[in-house]
Amino acid sequence: MTGQLYLVSLPIGNLEDITLRAIKTLREVNMIVAEDTRNTRRVLERYHIKTPFSRSYYQGVERKRAEPILSLLKEGKDLALVSDAGTPLISDPGYPLVRATIEAGIPVIPIPGPTAAIAALVASGLPTDHFAFDGTVPCKEGERRAYLEAIREEQRTIILYESPHRLLTTLKEIAKVLPERRVVLARELTKIYEEFLRGSASEILQTLDARSEIKGECVLLIEGEKGLARKTEPHNVKEAVSLLKKEGISNRTAMKILMCCLDLPRNEAYRLIHAD
Repeated sequence: MTGQLYLVSLPIGNLEDITLRAIKTLREVNMIVAEDTRNTRRVLERYHIKTPFSRSYYQGVERKRAEPILSLLKEGKDLALVSDAGTPLISDPGYPLVRATIEAGIPVIPIPGPTAAIAALVASGLPTDHFAFDGTVPCKEGERRAYLEAIREEQRTIILYESPHRLLTTLKEIAKVLPERRVVLARELTKIYEEFLRGSASEILQTLDARSEIKGECVLLIEGEKGLARKTEPHNVKEAVSLLKKEGISNRTAMKILMCCLDLPRNEAYRLIHAD
């Protein structure tokens, strides 16, 4: 009988942001697969978890070290994969291992918990019904500009991770390409100096320019384009609603169809679907 691979989410800052299930899992598995054992050890010590580590599993050795880990799972060992902070695989190593584990027919079990991208999104004040997580901002100037040009017509809220060392450069580029777009900077989430800055990229730059240095993990959120919604004729909307009801589509699914395909606001889609 094979073991199981648990994907265990760890705190992104405040060590109290860990679930009881995560603590229980980390205590019961045979071994912990960590991105950096030094970072993970802080959490283990806090909750008196004595489970041993396997070799570190970080970016650059993912494919090479996936096979030995897979062998342990095949031997019946239960393993917990963790990243330095937050949820494994979200801009962190782990995908090759999870893919190989699934292909080998071994169970992969998520243990949900903190994710900086979602924590920043829900407190940003930007729309949360449609969003896209694009990982890290491209480092090279040309690629960064091309990326921002590519999302010019994106209607979803965009979530990005950025280094404090490149933050000002990225904000200056956003100010050039997307000057009117609302931007939110979420910094040091769940930590003592947690901060949200909201406004245009230029306005946030003015605030940051007055500081001697910028520290901490940063999440950038960019408002989606509002002016591209399709103009839908009223009679087309009525026909769509009538057809959805006739076909017996559930109210929940019908609302999603109206919102995604006809660009209707959630409250309007709800009103139409529930109207007599």
